[in-house]
Amino acid sequence: VRLVESGGGSVQPGGSLKLSCEASGFIWRSFAMSWYRQFPGTEREWVGQISIGGSETHYLDSVKGRFTISRDDQALYLKMDNLEPGDTARYYCNANRLYYNHSPASPSWGQGTQVTVSS
Repeated sequence: VRLVESGGGSVQPGGSLKLSCEASGFIWRSFAMSWYRQFPGTEREWVGQISIGGSETHYLDSVKGRFTISRDDQALYLKMDNLEPGDTARYYCNANRLYYNHSPASPSWGQGTQVTVSS
C-alpha cells in the first residue's frame, strides 16, 4: 500500500488550498476514503470521508462548510477554503473498510503534506 499526499503549503487566514492523495498497491476505488490531520504532539484526527462512489461525504464539525472532499479515478482530493490558523497541521489520507467507519484500513501511512495557516 502506498499513499502519497501533496498540495500543502503556507497560506494566510481565509486562504484556500487543494490537497491530493494518490493511492496504489490496493484497489482503493473499492474503499471509502478519509482525510486525517495531525497537530504536533497529538494523535491523528479524522477530518472527513467520502463514499466509494463519491456521492456521499461527511466531515468533522469544525471543518464543515469549509472543506470539500472529492475523488476521481486518479486521486482523492481535499479542497480547503476559508482556512483558519487552527487548521495548521500535517494532513494524511487513508482508506476505510466501510463508510462511516473512520478507522484506517491500512496500517501504513504516507508522509503527509503540511498545511500552515498564519498571517
